[in-house]
Amino acid sequence: MKGEADQPQTKESPPVSAPESRAAETRNGERYVIGVDFGTLSGRAVVVRVSDGEELASATLEYPHAVMDTTLAATGEKLPPEWALQVPSDYVDVIKSAVPEAVAKAGIDPASVIGIGTDFTACTMVPTIADGTPLNEVEGFESRPHAYVKLWKHHAAQGQADRINELAAERGETWLGRYGGLISSEWEFAKGLQLLEEDPELYERMEHWVEAADWIVWQLTGRYVRNACTAGYKGILQDGEYPSRDFLAALNPDFAGFVDEKVAHEIGQLGDAAGTLSAQAAEWTGLPEGIAVAVGNVDAHVCAPAAKAVDPGQMLAIMGTSTCHVMNSDALTEVPGMCGVVDGGILKGLYGYEAGQSGVGDIFAWYVKNQVPGEYHEAARERGLSIHQYLTELSQDQPVGGHGLVALDWHSGNRSVLVDHELSGLVLGATLTTRPEDVYRALLEATAFGTRKIVETFNASGVPVTEFFVAGGLLKNAFLMQTYSDVLRMPLSTIASEQGPALGSAIHAAVAAGAYPDVRSAGEAMGRVHRNVYTPNEAAADAYDALYADYSELHDYFGRGANDVMKRLKSRRRTALSAPTDTVDASEREVHA
Repeated sequence: MKGEADQPQTKESPPVSAPESRAAETRNGERYVIGVDFGTLSGRAVVVRVSDGEELASATLEYPHAVMDTTLAATGEKLPPEWALQVPSDYVDVIKSAVPEAVAKAGIDPASVIGIGTDFTACTMVPTIADGTPLNEVEGFESRPHAYVKLWKHHAAQGQADRINELAAERGETWLGRYGGLISSEWEFAKGLQLLEEDPELYERMEHWVEAADWIVWQLTGRYVRNACTAGYKGILQDGEYPSRDFLAALNPDFAGFVDEKVAHEIGQLGDAAGTLSAQAAEWTGLPEGIAVAVGNVDAHVCAPAAKAVDPGQMLAIMGTSTCHVMNSDALTEVPGMCGVVDGGILKGLYGYEAGQSGVGDIFAWYVKNQVPGEYHEAARERGLSIHQYLTELSQDQPVGGHGLVALDWHSGNRSVLVDHELSGLVLGATLTTRPEDVYRALLEATAFGTRKIVETFNASGVPVTEFFVAGGLLKNAFLMQTYSDVLRMPLSTIASEQGPALGSAIHAAVAAGAYPDVRSAGEAMGRVHRNVYTPNEAAADAYDALYADYSELHDYFGRGANDVMKRLKSRRRTALSAPTDTVDASEREVHA
């Protein structure tokens, strides 16, 4: 376990604190890159020194429109269940605001910046016309929900995903196994099919169906280049081929041209330059026109070299609102329920594997916002703690299983290994003595159990997980990290950066600018990791084995078809919320009568 004697030591680097010192660095030939990480709720820019990866300054912008999951901001229109939209101009605002602010804070000469790299949540899709203008910015379409960005956690295309999976299995499509046997409702094809079937006029007007990771690079360079990472993991591009026109036509005759007309485009490899910074983007950022702009990437995958987790067997979990698990291997095989395996998907020369959990930090946030009594929030404020810190403090010293609960971490569906967003959350064992901190701890544990299920599935499939690394905002909760180590029975190494994806994007920018020959060597020089910070407590691990067995029983009972009550409940909810208002009012009047 983590103790005082083995606290991680920060990477040694020359002290650089004052703007005068950084100005001197510039005169002495130091070069810098910018990494920009576009998350679910905000975008952040980090200024990084090329020679050693030292992070000099950062700046963040919360998206002005946040996530639209209940109403459409432009009109106030109520959105159906499972929708999650964003406004693409928010992403440009990050470029205009966070990048120049970070450079100013760093105190460097912008002329010493040689490249910029970006990463994004995925699969996050932007429908555009030919020049990259999003459909929601086309006159007359601003009130149409399908004209907006479909965020990664837009799960309303589950019906389309089910049809894709059923047809692919029926036809024996070889690409299906590369995705663990199931395509997610979060991905490009399911969301695209939903757009066609629910707003065919918009679908017809759309000329490009663009990953946000590529759209923001388009805004920076004026060139549209699809990145190999999202094309492979989210766009069903395998061995140079997308699903066939015949397959798409069998889903819907009007979908036959989806690849040829909306998706297929030039593919850029990770670490390459997609282009150079345009005059307009230079004006936005204050950076030199013509510097390298790296090919886009996914927030999880770009983080691997930043955490020095690129060798076969080293699984990296990027833990935030959701968790994405990525790992390289020199072997190509099929892992049930994985999000995909892509040749060079993380690092050239290796097969990159991906799995994930759709809700982790989001589950904790939902619970404290909606289920924790006000007196707990007040007590936390009096102690100078966040509500998450306070609940952790109340629950962390109880014995494993002391709360008498077990939970399923499916509040945002299951990404791996069941790949089913019709599933939902569950807390079992509540009694009249169950306290809020008990449920909170059970939810923390449930996410650890979900990760163990993923690790066990990889191990059983011939892709052994030999080391476990963690990055992301949830690293701040030491108890949560220790719980993961105990549940997994593995040591946890942690990235030595609070901005792992942004650092990873900066590393790719350095390669795109020619400062390093490849991503591996750049990661060795610029990446940061603390090894084996948390190690398993044997007594706790033994107790968690028993609790995990209960989790696994519930996992299979509700998730593998033995009982589909969760799906029935979601279906009833959709039906009820889609009912005309006057019908609902009438039924309510009958009840009151």
